[in-house]
Amino acid sequence: MARTHSPPDLVGVGSSRGVEMEKEGNPLLAKPSGPKVRIMMMEEQKAAVFIQAWWRGTLVRRTLLHTALRAWIIQRWWKQKLVKLQEKRRRTSLECYARQEWAAVKLQSWFRMWCIRLRYCRLLHAVRIIQVYWRWHSCHTRGFIQGRYDLKENQLNLQLEISLGSQACSVQQYIPLPIQE
Repeated sequence: MARTHSPPDLVGVGSSRGVEMEKEGNPLLAKPSGPKVRIMMMEEQKAAVFIQAWWRGTLVRRTLLHTALRAWIIQRWWKQKLVKLQEKRRRTSLECYARQEWAAVKLQSWFRMWCIRLRYCRLLHAVRIIQVYWRWHSCHTRGFIQGRYDLKENQLNLQLEISLGSQACSVQQYIPLPIQE
């Protein structure tokens, strides 16, 4: 319970002896006492205690509210940081996955290119062998062979003209790629 202090110049508040004064010449400092005055003073004291309790409760509630708001602000900030961190991790893993996919596609592309080049080199070697044999044959039979070839992305165009004296033969063939062996 709250303590109430009387002013230092008053003595005997609420005593049953009547009016007492510390300084007898000053009637303003005198406090009357009696049962009604005592009840009124007790009611005033209760009212003062009630007001003080209400004010202290208001201060405590305000402090708790401010504390809860600050805690909420901190939690909100932390959640935003976690979301940003999660987004950064997600972006990093996506970039890593994209790099791996790109590397796999690049390897597949190089392998396909190597296979096509290998097929092309085989065909070129076969064409050269045919040319050598035909040239050898034309030298021995006094004929000649003229030919040309074009290699496109999905087919080989081969045109040959063979002349043996008065006889002429023309061959034109389109070979689709890749050749199935």
